[in-house]
Amino acid sequence: MKHLSMTIFILISFTFFSAGQDPEKKVYKASRANTAPLINGVIDKDEWTEGKWNSGFTQFQPYDGKEASQRTEFMILYDDDFIYAAIKAFDSAPDSIINRMTRRDEVDGDYTGVSFDSYYDLRTGFTFIVSSTGVKMDLIHANDGNIEDKSWDPIWYTKTSIYDWGWFAEIKIPFTQLRFEKNTDDVWGMDVFREIYRESELSFWQAIPRNASGMVHLYGELDGLDDIKPRKIFDLVPYAMASYENYPPEEGNPFLTGQDFIPSAGLDGKLGVTNNLTLDFTVNPDFGQVEADPSEVNLTAYETFFNEKRPFFIEGKNITSLSVGIGDGDLGNDNLFYSRRIGKNPSVYAEVEDGEYSKTPRNVRILGATKLTGKTKDGLSVGIIESITPRTYAKIDSAGDRSVQQVEPLTNYFIGRVQKDINEGNTMIGGMITHTYRDLSSVEELRDSTLNCLHNSALTGGIDFSQYFNDKNWSLSVSTAFSRVEGSEEAISSTQLSARHLFQRPDAGHMDYDPERTSLNGLGGKMELGKYGGNWNFMLFSTFRSPGFEINDLGYLRNADNMVHGVWSAYNFNEPKSFYRRIRLNSNWWTTWDYGFTFQNHGGNFSVYTEFKNFWSTNVGISFNSKSLSTTILRGGPNMKVPGNEGIWYSIGTDNRKKFRVSLYGSHSWGRQDYQNSMSYSLNLTYRPVNTLNITLSPGYSETVKDLQYVDIINTDEDDERYIFADLSQSILNMSLRINYNITPDLTIQYWGQPFLAAADYSAFKKITDPRADRYTDRYHEFIAGEIEEQDGSYYIDEDSDGNTDYSFSNPSFNFDVFLSNLVLRWEFVPGSTLYAVWSQNRNAENSNGEFMIEDNIKALFTEEKPYNVFLLKFSYRFGLR
Repeated sequence: MKHLSMTIFILISFTFFSAGQDPEKKVYKASRANTAPLINGVIDKDEWTEGKWNSGFTQFQPYDGKEASQRTEFMILYDDDFIYAAIKAFDSAPDSIINRMTRRDEVDGDYTGVSFDSYYDLRTGFTFIVSSTGVKMDLIHANDGNIEDKSWDPIWYTKTSIYDWGWFAEIKIPFTQLRFEKNTDDVWGMDVFREIYRESELSFWQAIPRNASGMVHLYGELDGLDDIKPRKIFDLVPYAMASYENYPPEEGNPFLTGQDFIPSAGLDGKLGVTNNLTLDFTVNPDFGQVEADPSEVNLTAYETFFNEKRPFFIEGKNITSLSVGIGDGDLGNDNLFYSRRIGKNPSVYAEVEDGEYSKTPRNVRILGATKLTGKTKDGLSVGIIESITPRTYAKIDSAGDRSVQQVEPLTNYFIGRVQKDINEGNTMIGGMITHTYRDLSSVEELRDSTLNCLHNSALTGGIDFSQYFNDKNWSLSVSTAFSRVEGSEEAISSTQLSARHLFQRPDAGHMDYDPERTSLNGLGGKMELGKYGGNWNFMLFSTFRSPGFEINDLGYLRNADNMVHGVWSAYNFNEPKSFYRRIRLNSNWWTTWDYGFTFQNHGGNFSVYTEFKNFWSTNVGISFNSKSLSTTILRGGPNMKVPGNEGIWYSIGTDNRKKFRVSLYGSHSWGRQDYQNSMSYSLNLTYRPVNTLNITLSPGYSETVKDLQYVDIINTDEDDERYIFADLSQSILNMSLRINYNITPDLTIQYWGQPFLAAADYSAFKKITDPRADRYTDRYHEFIAGEIEEQDGSYYIDEDSDGNTDYSFSNPSFNFDVFLSNLVLRWEFVPGSTLYAVWSQNRNAENSNGEFMIEDNIKALFTEEKPYNVFLLKFSYRFGLR
């Protein structure tokens, strides 16, 4: 062991001190334009004559550091209001240029672009991309290019044309869309790039090594920007919307008459508070044009994480987040800010009596929200969000008498985030605070008392620190956070007993359930030490969450009371050789403990990704998990031994450049002692019959069989708890169809539809008897004839076979069949102004059969069930500086 430790130390020291030097920075001097170029994609003889053309591009891929295979030239001009870029993409085979029409931010085919580090902080790049067909893509490269934020949609102009020598692009960017200080010594970071799609060749004007730890700090320099002044942005975008909903009426229900007409209006705005700080605000926003979340079946104790899709919240999200998670798996989503909390489903359901009907809004309306984001010349990043949602009521009808029940209180959400760059971006320190306040002063009425389960106040805060070493090839990152929630005894008890905390566990000596608490405090955090430059990368990581750590009022936390320590390592073969273009070896190893230092399990995985010379690719991996001591499987009961498992996954994809491409993914998992087995397959078929039409069909099937699936916890007459489990046989079939028809870059028709069929059959019911028994089969007792009887959809248990029922539970088997679809016509008739026409349809069918019968399920879904249709028209117009 001593020799192994010394070897690792020498290896780490060698890689630390032997990293290659960065390429020497190029400098381009921009010229002032006396006559503004006309942005039409045509090279006129009187235009683009006032500056200097520059070239000398270097490959990023496939051959790192080699001269680009085709010549590219560019020129940068500017005037008082705009910065201009012209790019000549010469091509010896212009007929081979791939011209594909897509929607904005989904560039496909040949493209080129420019990225500006106008802050000159060596961390943030504002990137503008245009394809050979004129499709725009814009994004912010944050964290030195390691984070790409595609949600940023600035106002800018571009045109392209194809010539017999290649193709040409013109770009015009208002200074209102960029952030810079008046006194920046007239120097920006800049790089220009080009993708030759048929060769999968990406090249840069300023060379960036393939194995660099980042990219923005390596940009070249843009000089000559004399006498420019920052321009404060000012945009107002009012909208008007009307929706018509058509659905099956319910006899006797006054709220389900079969149709509803809902008009709405609101306002979005963007205001430059200072040169570098922008205030976004929205009043009564509506996101009816946003695609619905995919269907799912979640039989775990944990909440599903869904990605944000609403434009107001996703733009600038890199500034308004503080992660306490690791990687991109289940642990990676933990964050102090999870914007899906704002405008979510109501917190409680309406309580109705026999003969009463209710109508509850699907989502809580957002009265208004403001967001202040930006970065000062001194390297201080600021992100502030303030949002208010109103009291939300369910309408209740009782034989014509109307009343309301509050299902969501008046709530205020606040997020504040700052981060300071020091030492040319090599050191960063930041902090964040969030606060959720709910006005529960009006829940005294009987019908509203269910809101007592909510926290009236939730405060979280954290700090993070990052230090980069050795030309940013190495980094150390540390973050820690605290939480405090306050509320009634009922609210804090509910939090303690929830699946995220499980304070009631009888063998958890490091925490105690207290039903009289009115507040709960907790801590969480992580540490990462890693090498990200060079061909070999690795990271040591450690995370912790105390039992009382609770951030889910405005953040996302999968579960508390754990510690995870591990190491990730990868090696990259980036230079094409022999049969491959590139290979990546990837491995992980981790170990988990609860906060009382009780060992839970360890596991790991290893995978190999290969891209071949013919542009096909494969990814193959294996994983294992040791037997574990689960703190959650009994949902509040004692720890239980659970067998380990092994698994494999694999994928294969054809040439991604072709008009027809296929990818296949599969995975298999085997639990030891036949504890569980699962398999999953998915197929992705993409066909582009013409350059304006893209069709993708994605069927998937998964099957899970397991011996121990949680069913319920039963309290018997003797006040003993019974942990009821069962065998589970679950099958899920889904198939997504996506069609994108791009008439022009600004006029698109998109369709998405997904039938989702799921069945779960529960059988062989059992109770847990000795959760820590050495033998797996000694940990439970399976009910036999005479002990269990099924009747009228319920199971009745007679443990001592004396003819008397000791307890009962409902049949948990189910079928869940859903069809979701969304058809959207989007026309951006002028930059920033759009017209949406949307048709959404939802069908669902549910029963407790549990049998997976595809023909019967589809028949029930599409013939026996009537659809819920929503037709929506939304018009918005931008008033602002051009």
